[in-house]
Amino acid sequence: MNRWLFDLGNTRLKCAPVDAAGRIGTVRALAHDGVRFDEGLAAALPARFTDACVASVASESLRAELLDALAQRCGRISLACTQRRFGDVAIAYAQPARLGVDRFLALLGARARGAEAALVVGVGTALTIDWLDADGRHRGGRIAPSPMLMREALHARAAHLPVDGGDYAEFADDTDDALDSGCTGAALALVERSLQVAQAQAGAVPRLLLHGGGSDALRPRLPHAIDAPALVLEGLAQWAKAADAPA
Repeated sequence: MNRWLFDLGNTRLKCAPVDAAGRIGTVRALAHDGVRFDEGLAAALPARFTDACVASVASESLRAELLDALAQRCGRISLACTQRRFGDVAIAYAQPARLGVDRFLALLGARARGAEAALVVGVGTALTIDWLDADGRHRGGRIAPSPMLMREALHARAAHLPVDGGDYAEFADDTDDALDSGCTGAALALVERSLQVAQAQAGAVPRLLLHGGGSDALRPRLPHAIDAPALVLEGLAQWAKAADAPA
């Protein structure tokens, strides 16, 4: 079976082949504008394959465009959804469907990396933090604007504040640097606070797994973080293997 995995986020499509053992091949990424893809979609997709597994948190129009393109290239398409329980991972939400499928799959990816407790941090349009204990229980999480979105929001309300640029400093002496320091620092503080609480609850320091296109802004100041850029695809590979299992 020639299977590909597709992670359709709010700003990028990531895809990769996966083998029968769940090992992910080279990841391809394609940016989009949140409404539709440009002409690059056809080039980003493999020409022919047998099976596609898709996780999407993007708009209906983008998802429909992707599914239409996939239907021309493969024979079977499966759409991942959040489940209350998957293996020994148990979701904290009373209504599991309200937990984004990307966060759900990142938790599965974290668990597949080992049974130790983990704080899973995704940095994209939003900053998401999810706490998974050593027993596989999801203890809940947080959602906040990412540093990039903070900058965009400030610029939208005060156009003289630049949307990007500047260098991080603990106490900046320039507006551009202060913007970068404030927005990045807010995200770092939320991660560090969450890590402290998780450590107090677990009695040990959990692994800190960092993924998402905006994670580069935080990584230099989180020296103990584990870089996991394809964590959602790793979780989707686990979901796909379970879907193959006989009932």
